[in-house]
Amino acid sequence: MAGAASCNLFTIKTLPKLSPPTASHAQLPPPASVAFPWPSAKKEAPVLLLRAQRSPFVVRAVGDDEEKEKEPEAGAEGTAGSVAVAEEGAAEVTEIGELKKKLAEALYGTDRGLKASSETRAEVVELITQLEAKNPTPAPTEALALLNGKWNLAYTSFSQLFPLLGSGRLPELVKVEEISQTIDSEAFTVQNSVKFAGPLATTSVTTNAKFEVRSPKRVQIKFQEGIIGTPQLTDSIVIPDKVEFLGQNIDFSPLKGVITSIENSYSSVAKTISGQPPIKIPISSNTAESWLLTTYLDDELRISRGDGGSVFVFTKDGSSLLN
Repeated sequence: MAGAASCNLFTIKTLPKLSPPTASHAQLPPPASVAFPWPSAKKEAPVLLLRAQRSPFVVRAVGDDEEKEKEPEAGAEGTAGSVAVAEEGAAEVTEIGELKKKLAEALYGTDRGLKASSETRAEVVELITQLEAKNPTPAPTEALALLNGKWNLAYTSFSQLFPLLGSGRLPELVKVEEISQTIDSEAFTVQNSVKFAGPLATTSVTTNAKFEVRSPKRVQIKFQEGIIGTPQLTDSIVIPDKVEFLGQNIDFSPLKGVITSIENSYSSVAKTISGQPPIKIPISSNTAESWLLTTYLDDELRISRGDGGSVFVFTKDGSSLLN
């Protein structure tokens, strides 16, 4: 039929006139529907259907590409975020280090704060406040291992802790060699100790106490006993040439000859006295209690606040922070 249609189409195009339609011609489909050179609507449908079927494939392919492209971006953002956090942490550590360095410089020559001027105290308080705001250990009582050990007092605002030192009544021959606090986190004990050094001997005054954890930062301290250490006599007597006492200069140079003559016998006396046990004084008073709030703690520095708003700055034994 297609061949006949093509012949009819050729005849129609070449003959100038059309003959009347016959019955056989009437049965044939319209020439345009058979010989139209462009795809008909019915033939176009499969093409549209094919495109509709291919379209999701194309969309999915693009979507996959986009996801693949986004994955590195997400990773890059994650990496950038990690780098930003790391840089921020490093910057904070650096800032804490700078604050501790400034604090050490401010405390230099203050004799644990007892000789600090009002201007220096104000600077120290400001630095302490900044360090407390950046405390790397927000719950010190939950990090008892970090609290554990011997801490040397570097500064205190509680001048009444040692009235003699605060008033300057001690002669220059007697010096405070060390003020320390030793914490045993396993036994829950605290030992406060003051070591005095003189030309003839060294001795210490110590208080032993138990502590209880009351909050993430606070401990309650109950004192149990005081101990006066046995004087440890030095092997040789060291006396300065001159000493200022009560506004007057005392010359000790004439005594050097006498001291040299008795050093031999003094050595045996030193060994005898040093072998005696310390004197212990029980503390049974129910009012012999205090509390301590640790507001900053790391592996070399501890800041605590106590009764009456007093502040204490300690450095871990062996730390070079204040050296």
